[in-house]
Amino acid sequence: MLNEFKAFISRGNVLDLAVGVIIGAAFGRVVSALVEGILMPPLGMLLGRVDFSSLFVVLDRSKGVPESLAKAKEAAVPVIAYGQFVNEIIGFVIVALAVFIIVKQASRLKREEATAPVTPMKECAFCASSIPAKATRCPNCTSAL
Repeated sequence: MLNEFKAFISRGNVLDLAVGVIIGAAFGRVVSALVEGILMPPLGMLLGRVDFSSLFVVLDRSKGVPESLAKAKEAAVPVIAYGQFVNEIIGFVIVALAVFIIVKQASRLKREEATAPVTPMKECAFCASSIPAKATRCPNCTSAL
């Protein structure tokens, strides 16, 4: 069973998947920093100096309405903190757009490879190697064809 596990882990697909997951996690952190630090502050300024990460709705007003989300959490006031959700949605859209662009470019490159003209080949009568059909001399054995 241990040998089967070693064979499974050493397969290329599993290692590629592991690398993809690690790079994806790092990419997610970069996108979060981009959204929270670069995109949301100007957007908040345009919408009237709003900090999206601190937007919330108070569910129980019997304890009063706290000034900030931090104070609401400190006072254990039940709230719906929808601002962070807005940040996460924007981050998701950015990640989805980046993945779309990467997949589109990769499929375009594969399409170009597939449509590349295939050189017709023939076999050398002397050394049996595969050579271009228009060749007049074999590049392997240098025989005149």
